Amino acid sequence: MSISSAPIRVVDSHTEGEPTRVVIAGGPDLGTGSLQDRLRRFRDDFDSFRRTVILEPRGSEALVGALLCPPEQPSSAAAVIFFNNTGYLSMCGHGTIGLAVTLFHLGLIGLGVHRIETPVGIVAVDLLAPNTVAIENVPSYLHLSEVELEIDTLGLIVGDVAWGGNWFFLARSSPFPLVAGNIPRLTAAALAVRGELRRRGITGADGAEIDHVEFFGPAQGAGANSRNFVHCPGGAYDRSPCGTGTSAKLACLAASGRLRPGEPWVQESIIGSRFTAHYSVASAATVIPTIVGNAYICGETVLVRQAGDPFAAGILLGPMP
Repeated sequence: MSISSAPIRVVDSHTEGEPTRVVIAGGPDLGTGSLQDRLRRFRDDFDSFRRTVILEPRGSEALVGALLCPPEQPSSAAAVIFFNNTGYLSMCGHGTIGLAVTLFHLGLIGLGVHRIETPVGIVAVDLLAPNTVAIENVPSYLHLSEVELEIDTLGLIVGDVAWGGNWFFLARSSPFPLVAGNIPRLTAAALAVRGELRRRGITGADGAEIDHVEFFGPAQGAGANSRNFVHCPGGAYDRSPCGTGTSAKLACLAASGRLRPGEPWVQESIIGSRFTAHYSVASAATVIPTIVGNAYICGETVLVRQAGDPFAAGILLGPMP
């Protein structure tokens, strides 16, 4: 499909350091139907738009995009499809926090509780202050416990597989200290873990690929429970503590009896930013996580695709390992 030259209006924010770009005008017309149907239409017919918004020279590998859509249900404040440099995300915790702050910034919602439709279900957001949001995420659960991976370059890695809106392998400990100087080594380690998971055929439910890897270690700041490094499917690391990853962590903690319902868990990221989280019990196997974090508006801009631009649909460097 040819690339439109229509301008694209976006609002950029960051949630605890992790960027979100919300498309508020100039996006593709995905028609009506369920959000899953519209996501498929987006992916099949308008993927060049995703690339335009998210890839260099207009974006970066750390950026998560959010296409604002009309909600299917009148009681919802908005619907959203999240995407990154390699494809589409089922859900994005930091992105939902950024979206709520963006909607408030635009005068589209006020303080209080609102419903946001995502491809994996409705997420409740409570805008506690102009920059502070609590999200009640989708039901999360432990899928596989104490998975052992023997990797030549790392040794034995033990972790859990859990769902928090995306699929995660959550390593019980980190092969390297969780400091910024080790980000390249941690990235290589996460790729090795993903490769070993694929080699052994270890998946999420119904054969779903485990496309996020988390390493955990002791917190470095007072008042936090742990520190993490999160490797995302597009190859970047999460600057925030990762909303869906923290949800998956809560599911693991609940299943092992290490965290009680309502008890706070403070998750620190690789850059020192934090989410405060707790959960309620949804069923014998699932929990409902609540994640609280802060987001801030970084800019409002219009993306332009000029005729003749060889990179109008972004710079495509090939698939990630």
